[in-house]
Amino acid sequence: MRNLLRIRPKRRNARPPGSAPGGAYRSASYLPLRPWQVRGHSFRPCRRGLDPAEVAAFLDRVAGDLAAAYAEVARSRDETARIKGALREWQSRQAPSMGDLAGRP
Repeated sequence: MRNLLRIRPKRRNARPPGSAPGGAYRSASYLPLRPWQVRGHSFRPCRRGLDPAEVAAFLDRVAGDLAAAYAEVARSRDETARIKGALREWQSRQAPSMGDLAGRP
């Protein structure tokens, strides 16, 4: 009973339960924005608001930058896969054959 009532201090920088280790986002419920989500986002109107055209232009610029970043990440992943494949092929060519290991000519 005593253990149930004891309050444990939270660890600093602890991940929430069920979250994946690593990654850019802190929880699975917070997904990365896609360019179409930025372009389609609307704000509540208010009495002393911002210029809607300026907000739309800025969101379009952010969405374009986000699209370029996603394209660069995809290009980088493709290049990484290509390099890994080439490395595996080179390693398999360089590995000694079973005959070499057995000492046969």
